[in-house]
Amino acid sequence: MPANNYRVRVAEASDMAATVKVMRRPEPGETSYIRATLKGMALTFKHLVNPDKVTRQYPEEQPDLSPRWRGTHRMEVHADGRPKCVACGLCPTVCPANCIRLVGGEDDQGNRYPIVYEIDEFRCIFCGMCQEVCPVEAIHVGVHFENAEYTRERFVYDLDRLMEQDHPSTLLWDPSDPRSE
Repeated sequence: MPANNYRVRVAEASDMAATVKVMRRPEPGETSYIRATLKGMALTFKHLVNPDKVTRQYPEEQPDLSPRWRGTHRMEVHADGRPKCVACGLCPTVCPANCIRLVGGEDDQGNRYPIVYEIDEFRCIFCGMCQEVCPVEAIHVGVHFENAEYTRERFVYDLDRLMEQDHPSTLLWDPSDPRSE
């Protein structure tokens, strides 16, 4: 880099105004530390008696989630225990995070079913597009949010684990909102 370009850049950078605020320490006679302490204690006592802010006792009191909250996935099943999925391949195609792995198979009658269906919850961005695009409404984003695990492998939900999920599904649109259609 030529030397004159460097000087121009320094000159351009030095043209920007930097504001510096100088704080002046009060003189010993100008301030009262007792008054400042009492003001701080008054603020603390005001928050102690203010009933507006209440701490939620978490495991006993569950939070009220939005009806459109998106949590972990679940797979709908038929009455005989088979997954509702027909392995059409739309959900892995539309998934922006590429977190769904699907291998489809076909039985003797020509019915398609998933041999392998996995969702990596670490990669998932919980957009709900898999739920929107499913033609048979097999995959749903549920309202479950307590999904702590000890290993990373447990965050890959296979077909059996998706079918075991029994939490309710989320709504894609809020029925009380007239603009949600």
